[in-house]
Amino acid sequence: MLKKLTVLALFLISQLANATNKNTAQQVWFDPDISFAQRANLLVNAMTVDEKIAQLSHATPAIARLDLPQYNWWNEALHGIARNGKATIFPQAIGLAATFDPDLAHQVASAISDEARAKYAIAQSIGNQGQYAGLTFWTPNVNIFRDPRWGRGQETYGEDPFLTAQMGTAFVKGLQGDDPKYLKSAGVAKHFAVHSGPESLRHHFDVEPSQKDLYETYLPAFEALVTQAKVAGVMCAYNAVNGDPACASAQLLDDILKKQWGFQGYIVSDCGALNDFQAGHKVTKSGPESAALALQSGVNLNCGSTYEHFLKAALEQNLVPLELIDQRLTQLLMIRFQLGFFDPAGLNPYNEVTPDVIHSPEHINLSRDVARKSIVLLKNDNHVLPLSKDIKVPYVTGPFAASSDMLIGNYYGISDSLVSVLEGIAGKVSLGSSLNYRSGALPFHNNINPLNWAPQVAKTADAVIAVVGVSADMEGEEVDAIASADRGDRVAITLPQNQVDYVKQLAAHKKGPLILVVAAGSPVDISDLEPLADAILWIWYPGEQGGNAVADVLFGDTNPSGHLPLTFVKSIDDLPPFDDYAMTGRTYKFLEKAPLYPFGFGRSYTEFSFNDLTVSQGKAIEGEALTLSVEVENRGDIAGETVVQAYLSPIARMNNEAISSLKSFKRIHLAPKETRWVELTIQGKDLYQVNNAGETVWPQGRYSLAVGDSLPSPRSLELGAAPHQRLEIKF
Repeated sequence: MLKKLTVLALFLISQLANATNKNTAQQVWFDPDISFAQRANLLVNAMTVDEKIAQLSHATPAIARLDLPQYNWWNEALHGIARNGKATIFPQAIGLAATFDPDLAHQVASAISDEARAKYAIAQSIGNQGQYAGLTFWTPNVNIFRDPRWGRGQETYGEDPFLTAQMGTAFVKGLQGDDPKYLKSAGVAKHFAVHSGPESLRHHFDVEPSQKDLYETYLPAFEALVTQAKVAGVMCAYNAVNGDPACASAQLLDDILKKQWGFQGYIVSDCGALNDFQAGHKVTKSGPESAALALQSGVNLNCGSTYEHFLKAALEQNLVPLELIDQRLTQLLMIRFQLGFFDPAGLNPYNEVTPDVIHSPEHINLSRDVARKSIVLLKNDNHVLPLSKDIKVPYVTGPFAASSDMLIGNYYGISDSLVSVLEGIAGKVSLGSSLNYRSGALPFHNNINPLNWAPQVAKTADAVIAVVGVSADMEGEEVDAIASADRGDRVAITLPQNQVDYVKQLAAHKKGPLILVVAAGSPVDISDLEPLADAILWIWYPGEQGGNAVADVLFGDTNPSGHLPLTFVKSIDDLPPFDDYAMTGRTYKFLEKAPLYPFGFGRSYTEFSFNDLTVSQGKAIEGEALTLSVEVENRGDIAGETVVQAYLSPIARMNNEAISSLKSFKRIHLAPKETRWVELTIQGKDLYQVNNAGETVWPQGRYSLAVGDSLPSPRSLELGAAPHQRLEIKF
């Protein structure tokens, strides 16, 4: 049946392409022998003023006389094709970050763009040209997850600029492909810039970061996506930066993005952000003024209606020249040309992608593999994990044990094969096991019926597996998190009290070990529960195969290897105010207090050790790379993977210098008892620092270079991380 559908789809695409070629033969912008830039100019010159303005909003109408089809620019692909029917749902972005594996991020994005190409062709063949059906994806989110209260932190790659840049760059390259002429799909780096909550303030909040924080923390990932991945688009944020709305910031959009980084793609406003100029930031007094300010600032595409309603009036009032409209539209249309929308189908290699890639077995298996590698083992007292598949009475409980909703996070696609944790365990244990299940607790509030037998069942169980946490109903975007008391953000970072109380009841009644499986897209304070649990797995929002992946880890078919891309603080009181964007006291780089779980931490069912660290040179030479070699040993009897991490720390810390900084990492696999020399490279550009004036400078003095599989901190060692190997580097 699938083969028949594939043949039919390809036939329809071919017929559509043939018809289009016949109809457009006389339109010069369809001539593939002319450069994209020339064709875009010719097409713009053929449009009327009204037609030009209509093409600058996200839902562009067709222009029949020019054979220009309609196109909707608004599409999402954060962890799979979103909001557009059936597609593979991969683990949420924060879970992908926990793999510390850019190659895996590239594989995921390549799979997503394969599905995107196939779905786009089918959508075109049935006349679906609406929202979420195109190839311009407003993905990835490379904002820095600086505060665990932010509901959208789950969309990011964590708190570290270096890790975020590595993962984001790989993801964009997977989305956009490697053809020298055509884009496979078009990525967008968002939200530019200095944007990470609070959601309730985002439409009028003015962030005033120090120059050091701006260039050291908030901009590096964007710079990497622009200069290394050649990302097609950048989305400007809702908030203001240093007094100017981000979508009207000459510093961000002209000086930094275009002049310093050489960006040549398109700039899209966050949705409704241009309306905020007048309504939120109060920098304009009318719609035409807002439209003119955005266009002058560099915004090519308005997600919203400000250009649609007011740009014509701005032109008539001489607030903008027609030449500027032409310039912005020409830049924008280049993306559609690069996607191959105006060329014969046979010229674009990405048109060869067939429908059988959509939710294919290979992509489903990839989703499961990513989920397995993202799961972080935080605790495993007395080696209670892995469990035996022949366990007699396993008890699965908790508000998210049977939840499909928990698997998908936000900005999700649709799948017909979501596997809950309960289903994954049911498929893993012996058919002779007396698997028992009760939810036991509601997700976010007390049970209505006070009579609850679920805690009592723990008395009969050989192991209790309690699946707790939060979901995208509690943390997410302003308009989506329906269980949030603060427009998508979390007021507290503890688990809902009813869940805490329920786990305590389970602990009081348990006969066997209590295993906590925690689902969340952000750090959660589980200080009260950590002493009660024998083992803790952190599973993020693990995608459609999450239940199978959790079962793979619980029962030993997979050795856990995820590492935290975030610092888990012990208490919200250890953090500065949410609306304080200064990095002092935030993230592993500047947090003075001991965390609950440190950045980079993650345990295994085996034990790794690090020995004999060497470096290519004891004194760093400006601009030159450092090459490190370290011997890594798997001392256990089972194979495993870990993430080798290299950190640089000042021996005599000055002013507001980072305590430690991640400089290189590599995921490796070792067989039982295997020893291997692992080589890491710290690029010369990654050794530079940012001073208080925002200037890039070469470090001075003595630094400690530490290599291990966690942050080099006392807390890491307390939790069971391997001791680090250290050397001194002089600058």
